[in-house]
Amino acid sequence: MMDRRARSWLQACAALGLALTLAGPAQAESDSGGGLPVEQVEKIVREYLMREPEIIYQALEELQRRQADAAAERQRTAVAANRAQLFEQSIDPVAGNPDGNVTVVEFFDYQCQYCRRVVPALQALLKEDQKLKLVFKEFPILGEASVTAARASLAARAQDRYLPFHLALMGARDLSLDAIMRLAESVGLDTERLASDMRSPEIEAQIQANYALAHELGIEGTPAFVVGDELIPGAVEKARLAQLIEEARTGCATC
Repeated sequence: MMDRRARSWLQACAALGLALTLAGPAQAESDSGGGLPVEQVEKIVREYLMREPEIIYQALEELQRRQADAAAERQRTAVAANRAQLFEQSIDPVAGNPDGNVTVVEFFDYQCQYCRRVVPALQALLKEDQKLKLVFKEFPILGEASVTAARASLAARAQDRYLPFHLALMGARDLSLDAIMRLAESVGLDTERLASDMRSPEIEAQIQANYALAHELGIEGTPAFVVGDELIPGAVEKARLAQLIEEARTGCATC
């Protein structure tokens, strides 16, 4: 519940904004001998808002709706402008059908608990949908351990072990370098080669490119998904992801 001081503040702001909107033409008319003076307009507005305070909440709800619609449109525009970087980068790790007719792009961090929670849903969707392609965008934003894990996972591509290593990292409690190397060995990676490949400037460039792309799209946290022309921040239930995939496949969000 909103306390009385906050409510009074909102009422005052709303009254002032509406009064200023109305007072502009009113003052001009008053100066020429017609219309209401500013003081009378303010009094009318104040009395109306005190009598009908729910109008403030209705206005705030409408403002939030318009802001959300505007943000969604900006994101769709950003997705359209960055389709090649999202869906067609040959350096990005991929799971599922590389020639699938629908692509899901995931921005994630190995230390993100919400990213870990969606792993079973993503794996189930890949198993159930033979025409689905999943693109992994390493987006390490939760500290140095996240960056180290991202470097290691990308380096595993050179040994064709990205996916099993990715899944192992997603289930790991310890992401220290020693623990990462033990995990790497457990999934069949040559750890000496991995350590060398992790220092590759190409891997650093790929991570930096992911940061830049996330910034362009307005992504600030993990996980974040792109399906079709939609950007979906946060963890998503399997059923919702399946719905978004079907909408992208059919091209109809309202069918």
